[in-house]
Amino acid sequence: MKKSSRRRFLALAAGLSAISTAFPMLRHRKLVNGKQIAHHVFFWLKNPTSTEDRDNLIAGVKTLSAIETVREIHIGVVAETEKRPVVDASWHVSELIFFDDLQGQTTYQSHQVHLDFVKKYSPLWEKVIVYNAKEV
Repeated sequence: MKKSSRRRFLALAAGLSAISTAFPMLRHRKLVNGKQIAHHVFFWLKNPTSTEDRDNLIAGVKTLSAIETVREIHIGVVAETEKRPVVDASWHVSELIFFDDLQGQTTYQSHQVHLDFVKKYSPLWEKVIVYNAKEV
């Protein structure tokens, strides 16, 4: 390999590595039949005025990103958008996780990190609703 070709190759490899580090969801994205599973969970806190409880739950949800089948995770709190009859703003914390397929979601459900999360953080919540959707 020529020196200039080798330098271009190394520069390209370094650039791709930097992109995959900056955007972890790109690093893992391999879809089976292009059909991801979205796992959206809404939590209602037992003590909704406690910033400490909310922040602890958020920290706990972040640990779920360590599960190998989690491709992307978004953690949110209620946005201060326009009040409309179709908008439910009664929850306190949400997680939106994407999996490549149903097997990835099944692995997540029985994974020790998820089981530990439920055991440790369930005392903080009063109610949980889960929506699972398959991409069409």
